Amino acid sequence: MTEHAVRLEAEPGVWLEGTLGLPEAVSGVVLFAHGSGSSRFSPRNQYVAGVLQQAGLATLLMDLLTLEEEEAERRTRHLRFDIELLARRLQGAARWLMQVPGLGSQPLGLMGSSTGAGAALVAAARAPEAIHAVVSRGGRPDLAGPLLSAVRAPTLLVVGGDDTPVIELNRHAWKALRTRKQLDIVPGASHLFPEPGTLELAAGMARDWFLQHLVTASKEAQPEDAPP
Repeated sequence: MTEHAVRLEAEPGVWLEGTLGLPEAVSGVVLFAHGSGSSRFSPRNQYVAGVLQQAGLATLLMDLLTLEEEEAERRTRHLRFDIELLARRLQGAARWLMQVPGLGSQPLGLMGSSTGAGAALVAAARAPEAIHAVVSRGGRPDLAGPLLSAVRAPTLLVVGGDDTPVIELNRHAWKALRTRKQLDIVPGASHLFPEPGTLELAAGMARDWFLQHLVTASKEAQPEDAPP
């Protein structure tokens, strides 16, 4: 597996930093949307990305805010719930991935945590032909609001069993989704999955969901006379 520091234009004039992880053989791509106060250097997201890479999935961990925006956010906290802004940045990153040689033809999934999960679902609802699977880990899918019913990508919601308020928010979001969906609760885990073994369980759930639905999307995209 190799990693590359990348810089991409997510919106006109808005350049963001990211880390692209490439396994030797790629069977799909997963774009990460971290939550408020986090970054591409989040050890939890880096761990999950490593699990996905070992399964043959390329990953892009990226900052959704510029350095200037992050500095302002630390003082005012005015951007962490700007789901519209975060979703636009994700859509821009998805378009960038489609131009990367060797990745553009691969099925794409979104991995969201905290507020990033709401942004991921908004992006999925607005680009149903481009997003083939979504996973929310300890996320706020409810922040996607009325667009939840427009999501077509199979969606997995993973929540810690001790994260009681977020469990209820995920249950409401699950009811609003009109696609293939699943809600998994990790026993004994709190919001950030710091308890021993809980992040490993959540990462394994995400890996299995992406492999199931991204590989399926890849097979469906092949022409009928394509070799097996």
